[in-house]
Amino acid sequence: MRRSVYRFRDYTIQPDRRLEAEPYSFTMQCAECGDFSEPFTSGADGTAWAVTHLKANTSHLAYREIITRPYRFEPGAWQ
Repeated sequence: MRRSVYRFRDYTIQPDRRLEAEPYSFTMQCAECGDFSEPFTSGADGTAWAVTHLKANTSHLAYREIITRPYRFEPGAWQ
């Protein structure tokens, strides 16, 4: 009969700061109608979209910013 040996490893999740990581992105969404901007690499571009959307829809006063930030698990010590 064969005997199996199992090894476990700890992992830590953290923001992916490697050079090859995908960039952060910022999207603005209108809380009134659900319309949203395309993803931007800067939060300032998203607020510009919200201003343009407000000019076209003067009763749409509530917005939310959706930030996409890549994360990565880093392998730790074997147990």
